[in-house]
Amino acid sequence: QIFINNEWYDAVSKKTFPTVNPSTGEVICQVAEGDKEDVDRAVKAARAAFQLGSPWRRMDASDRGRLLNRLADLIERDRTYLAALETLDNGKPYIISYLVDLGMVLKCLRYFAGWADKYHGKTIPIDGDFFSYTRHEPVGVCGQIIPWNFPLLMQAWKLGPALATGNVVVMKVAEQTPLTALYVANLIKEAGFPPGVVNIIPGFGPTAGAAVASHMDVDKVAFTGSTEVGHLIQVAAGSSNLKRVTLELGGKSPNIIMSDADMDWAVEQAHFALFFNQGQCCCAGSRTFVQEDVYDEFVERSITRAKSRVVGNPFDSQTEQGPQVDETQFKKILGYIKSGKEEGAKLLCGGGVAADRGYFIQPTVFGDVQDSMTIAKEEIFGPVMQILKFKTIEEVIGRANNSKYGLAAAVFTKDLDKANYLSQALHVGTVWVNCYNVFGAQSPFGGYKMSGSGR
Repeated sequence: QIFINNEWYDAVSKKTFPTVNPSTGEVICQVAEGDKEDVDRAVKAARAAFQLGSPWRRMDASDRGRLLNRLADLIERDRTYLAALETLDNGKPYIISYLVDLGMVLKCLRYFAGWADKYHGKTIPIDGDFFSYTRHEPVGVCGQIIPWNFPLLMQAWKLGPALATGNVVVMKVAEQTPLTALYVANLIKEAGFPPGVVNIIPGFGPTAGAAVASHMDVDKVAFTGSTEVGHLIQVAAGSSNLKRVTLELGGKSPNIIMSDADMDWAVEQAHFALFFNQGQCCCAGSRTFVQEDVYDEFVERSITRAKSRVVGNPFDSQTEQGPQVDETQFKKILGYIKSGKEEGAKLLCGGGVAADRGYFIQPTVFGDVQDSMTIAKEEIFGPVMQILKFKTIEEVIGRANNSKYGLAAAVFTKDLDKANYLSQALHVGTVWVNCYNVFGAQSPFGGYKMSGSGR
């Protein structure tokens, strides 16, 4: 069902859609399919909750922080169930859902809870006998559209800062993975958030998502997802009421391995950078640039590591890689693998289906990849590693920056001067040095170019 005003409703149209277990391809359950009429109801509820004099607007900032901490406590109480639900609906290994995703959810909510009463304005000594000051005010109704690759974490990333600063939310959750977000809606009510402060709508992008982005009474929209949809969000926001927009979009992030890198560590981290979360990360290290002196050794070690990767039942504690999220993504990735072979990249391992049911793909490594190939330019969003050879630092800087994306990058080297030089030269939002996928609620995240805007 749809969560509006702290109550559960069927869609106005009475339509539903199935959510599928990607490990088996079987339907888990039917979910209410929200569209424009449901978004209108949710925005109306949110606007009422934001009115001056409402319980939410009268609430002390410290109490907003207390509610966020209470929500974190409830999520921690139900952590085992939420992790299982995330794995069932998304396909990621249970141990990752439990330790990584939910661990980061809790840190995020508690971090922003601490900020709730620490935003403050300034007094400004302007000329003359005047008193000038600023104060931070909430934006208002925040439309939020979250993706399927990290459903719980993206929900927390969107809710935490919005609620800490006194906003109200209308959230459209991904149709592939609606279950954990809807379960958290129950916890939001249990925590004590007033009706209308958070409203959650499962549905499809062209209907529910478009309605959020173009709504005249939504003050801001934040979207995490593909660059193609990000374009549509930006246009819809601009052509409606010029609402503020924050976009966290796709990437084709360069991972640069210098010849002086610790090879054992670089191989393992490059594997992690690409294959984590079944390769379904916007910031995945999906262009692995290796200096020619160590190219052959790195490739051989990467093949060995990919072949040892355990693919299978995501509820098995030994599993490193579960299925892709759905059939559409599954077929898209296999299409990119076919493209790589046809365009002349060398398939070194994998390249096929890894099970007789579900959406499992073998860990795949391509060598001899050229910048002009499709797999080197487009976001694959799957367990497909592309390894490219380079000679000099200046060469790799030019090639790494020669992308429409600019989300993240990494450098592996023992030379701090090289690391600093490359970090400043790479036109991306985040640069990791001798590590990958290190996140903190305290650190901003976002990209340049077609990877989005805002932090």
